[in-house]
Amino acid sequence: MLRYTLMRLGIFAGCLVVAWGLVYVGIVPSGRNGSNGLWIPLLALVLSAPISFVVLRKERDRASEQVVARVDRMKANMQASALEEELAGEEARGTSKAS
Repeated sequence: MLRYTLMRLGIFAGCLVVAWGLVYVGIVPSGRNGSNGLWIPLLALVLSAPISFVVLRKERDRASEQVVARVDRMKANMQASALEEELAGEEARGTSKAS
């Protein structure tokens, strides 16, 4: 998961440099009244989203498999805990009836 996040950040950083270069050269218009501080990162975000969607498909699938495995493991642990609590409750009720 960390690898996927770092790869996404790398693609965004590359797009940020490209967007800044395009605005600096004048190919892409600059923001109005000095709004380049917001315009360039927004443009980089719009550029990086479809690129990372296509380029990082395998890595995204790998990360989702890790998340699914972790969720399944947590569900199994919760079910085991619930069963253990239920058995302990039945034992407690069983000993109180015997008294």
